Amino acid sequence: MQTVVLAAGEGTRMRPLTASRPKPMLPVAGRPLVSHVLDAAVAAGASRLVVVVGYEADVVREAIGDDHRGVPVTYAVQETQAGTADAVRTARPHLEDAPFAVLAGDNLYDEPSLATLFDSVPAVGAVEVDDPRPYGVFELDGDRVVSVVEKPDDPPSSLVNASAYAFTADAVDWLDVEASERGEYELTDVLARQLAAADVRAVTLERWLDVGRPWELLEANAWKLGELERAVDGTVSDDAELVGDVVVEAGATVRSGVVIEGPALVQAGAEVGPNAYVRGATSIGPGASVGHAVEVKNSLLMADARANHLSYVGDSILGRDVNLGAGTIVANLRHDDAPVELTVAGERVSTGRRKFGVVLGEGAKTGIGTSLNAGVTLSAGARTGPGEVVSRDR
Repeated sequence: MQTVVLAAGEGTRMRPLTASRPKPMLPVAGRPLVSHVLDAAVAAGASRLVVVVGYEADVVREAIGDDHRGVPVTYAVQETQAGTADAVRTARPHLEDAPFAVLAGDNLYDEPSLATLFDSVPAVGAVEVDDPRPYGVFELDGDRVVSVVEKPDDPPSSLVNASAYAFTADAVDWLDVEASERGEYELTDVLARQLAAADVRAVTLERWLDVGRPWELLEANAWKLGELERAVDGTVSDDAELVGDVVVEAGATVRSGVVIEGPALVQAGAEVGPNAYVRGATSIGPGASVGHAVEVKNSLLMADARANHLSYVGDSILGRDVNLGAGTIVANLRHDDAPVELTVAGERVSTGRRKFGVVLGEGAKTGIGTSLNAGVTLSAGARTGPGEVVSRDR
């Protein structure tokens, strides 16, 4: 099955983490998010991959290359962000006259469900949710899709669109759809043409995650860390303790007195300890460091992030080259036990999580003794002063 993977978006809801790199390139268990999508596609039977790129296109190309697990990769450049149908239209010159699949480059899919989708052309991926109202919802006749209703007040079912499609070859001729009221060309309009031409099956995905906001990046990291098997190839002190599925890559160093509870990943060039405590599910990126008497729990430290002295980091994301001054403490729990809120696209929204810490953009630095309140975001390059209590974004 030829498969188009949409990886052109910037990911504005993921800012400040996407200030200098596209969302599909954010790290998940030590690899770009989009690479996990490509893994699933190949395992499900993709015979060739067409990756649609746009924002920071060269970064994506360099990371993926021209081959993914033995399957050839070609690239199509989307010049303007004009919707999903526009993105697939960009890929059209690279498609053969045969059925094709379309996947979102920032969604995680379970491989067996994708294999069923690929074998069921024409078909769409569906996910059952408790509250379908914020989504595109499928109206069904058995497992046959009748229509897609966008964000309905009275949903016709609990199955929502998972941004996974298996189209017949004819669908390439239907990509020139009219623009929506938002000025975008939507793939759901192409799906409407497919529904009119043939019975389309709804394939329920066993596991799926739309990685659109920072806390979902943490969920993605936990999912993929949970699939890793213990491997210790780096330098680990004899009196360090590694519990469960912990991966220490070659070139990483774990010093004396360290306790790491899996699932956890310590990447090449990273250093942990002495006397640090790392709890799952945590990724410590290339060149990152977790130093003396530092505790890190369920967090993602990107490349070259540093928490070197007497700090606590819980349920948080530290962007590339972040530096926590000595004694920096992250709060990850509200006193009223309400879900932590975070700023997304300029609005405070609930994360739905009782525990969530902070999001620090690339190059942010905190002064010694800084306290960061739960749900705080620091923009790329932001600074805090010594002893400062930060309760608002900056």
